[in-house]
Amino acid sequence: MIRWYPYAAVGLGSALGSLLRYLVSMSSLALFGPLFPWGTLAVNVVGSWLIAWLATLGGRYTHGRLARWQPFLVAGFCGGFTTFSLFSLELLHLLTIGRPGLALLYLALSLPLWFLAAWHGQRVAQAQAQAQAGR
Repeated sequence: MIRWYPYAAVGLGSALGSLLRYLVSMSSLALFGPLFPWGTLAVNVVGSWLIAWLATLGGRYTHGRLARWQPFLVAGFCGGFTTFSLFSLELLHLLTIGRPGLALLYLALSLPLWFLAAWHGQRVAQAQAQAQAGR
């Protein structure tokens, strides 16, 4: 028999992550205008940090409450919240409207910031785990 919980958890997490991504994107658009995709940049940086943090903690605690929440949080929420497909579309749009400088800036900021956010999320989770182990 197939357990439905992980699938439902991923679906619900994805819906909530996607909704939050949409709210951030629309708020960013209202605040900063359409010239640069600040909302997508923000959710991918935050999402990269969060998914690395959660995955690192999940790898350390394979049983218990956190392990039960992994499908919802990592595959669902973070998967729905971050969006490389929208990143690609926005990059293409900046090129299409004749803004190669902004496209290059978007590309140059995105990848290093996502990586640094993921690295930092992992480091924070490792430090938290070490602090807990020392208690």
